[in-house]
Amino acid sequence: MMLNKKRLLSGNEAVVYGALLAGADAFYGYPITPASEIAHTAAAKFPELGRVFIQAESEIGAINMVMGGAAAGRRVMTASSGLGISLKQEAISYLAGAELPCVIVDITRGGPGLGNIAPEQADYNQVVKGGGHGSYRCIVLAPGSAQEMCDMAGLAFELAERYGIVVYILADAVIGQMIESVQLPEPLPPRQLPDNALAIGKNRNNFFTSIYLEPDELEAHNIKLQKKYALIQNQEERSEGYLTEDAEIVYVAYGICARLAGNAADILRSQGIKAGVLRPQTLFPFPVQALQQAAGNAQMFISVELSCGQMTDDIKLAIDCRKRVELINRMGGNMLSVKEIVERTQGLLCNTK
Repeated sequence: MMLNKKRLLSGNEAVVYGALLAGADAFYGYPITPASEIAHTAAAKFPELGRVFIQAESEIGAINMVMGGAAAGRRVMTASSGLGISLKQEAISYLAGAELPCVIVDITRGGPGLGNIAPEQADYNQVVKGGGHGSYRCIVLAPGSAQEMCDMAGLAFELAERYGIVVYILADAVIGQMIESVQLPEPLPPRQLPDNALAIGKNRNNFFTSIYLEPDELEAHNIKLQKKYALIQNQEERSEGYLTEDAEIVYVAYGICARLAGNAADILRSQGIKAGVLRPQTLFPFPVQALQQAAGNAQMFISVELSCGQMTDDIKLAIDCRKRVELINRMGGNMLSVKEIVERTQGLLCNTK
């Protein structure tokens, strides 16, 4: 029914199609704007294909259902936004501690608190840095289009099972709501776990838990986790460069901001300013190697964000603080415009002179 079709889909719809074609077994969720279309689409499509859809009584209920499904060896997912992701944090830490694979889609909205339903990117710290307790990380994919929302669903499940880890798909509300042409991928063949799967069926003889009462035992478990995260950092960095080969001004942006920054770079190039865009497709692991390569020619990096600048520290660390890092941003659900990015960049260049 869904094979080899090109469709007009919102990002929220596309991620469900991608998940189903990747063999997702179950969706446990709770609707919240601007992510509700994910639950709506899953409610229609999962049962239609003989898969499980349950609307939980709460965000906390949904993520605990995900934990149970993952422990049973099923390919499971959920979706939410902002404050809903906040409510899931305790269970996400449990999932990380038990090394259970699952996929969580976060369509970000304005905050803090109840905030509003307009687009923002201020879930970055909560998602990328591990918002719950303990020394854990989650892989974070950052799609820039409805097509990538679809494609990254399959990648998310692959990585989750390869490393025994929670994988986020983190998208701002513009990417989630925007309707674009999407080419649906071929469905994955019946699932066979990769030879190097690190978690499924290997946690204490199929007894899944995250409690280790002996400090030495818990320390050993944490050391193992850190080695896994280091392996992920080494092997799974993903990014896309646009005009970065000779760029002296490098925008670093993800989601809708990367698309805006690309247009701004074109305008600046027409004015003789060598600008380019480095778009992280993984926020953890952060694309350190690509940033270090771009730092060869760059005179300035500019983080373009719909937040207070939560990504700027990661940029500085990636380039060892060797180059100037600035911020162009909006908050509260306000959108940047291409004109504003260009004008604020010109202002930064004037200040340099």
